[in-house]
Amino acid sequence: MAEYCAQLLWRRGEQDFLGNRYSRRHLLRFDGGLQIAASSSPHVVPAPMSDPAAVDPEEAFVASLASCHMLWFLSIAARRRFCIDRYADSPVGVMAENGDGKQAITVVTLKPAVTFSGERQPGREEVVQMHQQAHEECFIANSVKSEVRCEPVFGAATD
Repeated sequence: MAEYCAQLLWRRGEQDFLGNRYSRRHLLRFDGGLQIAASSSPHVVPAPMSDPAAVDPEEAFVASLASCHMLWFLSIAARRRFCIDRYADSPVGVMAENGDGKQAITVVTLKPAVTFSGERQPGREEVVQMHQQAHEECFIANSVKSEVRCEPVFGAATD
């Protein structure tokens, strides 16, 4: 079993929180030291309360699915001795009402474009099969059905 952790930090500062006039911009920190500006989506909370330049949770969700899929695809291709020079994707997630009447990312469509090199080239059917296998192995795709728990910590938040 492995655990994956991140930190999230938001501060009010002098903003009018009770008047609902506060920025949703916050900081995401990862174990390797990377820090990313994050915010609510401007589709959900209009600017300037959202920061369109920051990553929103919906974008991060779509990107994590595409990233995991790509990493599995690269691994599968390498094991099959196909050389990949470039892998690009422009995934799209659709927010809509789900079966429970809640807003949710109901569909994520990956659009990978892969450039192979060398004498050994996979056929169209083999590329499709490798993508199917990558989808089946992808930890994030397999987690979409996962339980989400909330365990509040009481007391002052720490940086």
